[in-house]
Amino acid sequence: MTAAAAEQNVQPVDLAQLPIPQLNQLRSQFEEEENMLTQSLAQLKGVQSRFVESQECVARMSKKDLGKPILVPLTSSMYVPGELANTDTVLVDIGTGYHVKMSISDAKGYFDRIIEYITKKMEVVQKNLVEKDKLRQVTTDILQLKLQAQVQQQQQQ
Repeated sequence: MTAAAAEQNVQPVDLAQLPIPQLNQLRSQFEEEENMLTQSLAQLKGVQSRFVESQECVARMSKKDLGKPILVPLTSSMYVPGELANTDTVLVDIGTGYHVKMSISDAKGYFDRIIEYITKKMEVVQKNLVEKDKLRQVTTDILQLKLQAQVQQQQQQ
């Protein structure tokens, strides 16, 4: 079944008609989805900040930096001392262990595009997070009303 066909089969559910156990389950599901989206947003912010930092480093490079001492990464946790030998090009990590030699202007453009892409993804995740929070809150409100009604009914008996 395709996603479009699945969306056509989706029927709206009146939360007020659901029994208390299902409302509890639904609220828990919304909380889990909210936590997952919050973690995703935090990861995207971390990735975005690393790209912004890389972009700033590339922007600061100039001819006067030629010959300055630097630390060259061999692995993610091991660096060796080196000397900046070229300020016209940089090696950019484009993911999964691939590095591309780029001019400074190309690297700036690459970082601009990737930061814009990540920012758009963060906006989508933020929008979904707000939506899930509203759904969780509505479900919680209905659940509380049902529980209060149940308590009142038991007191009357």
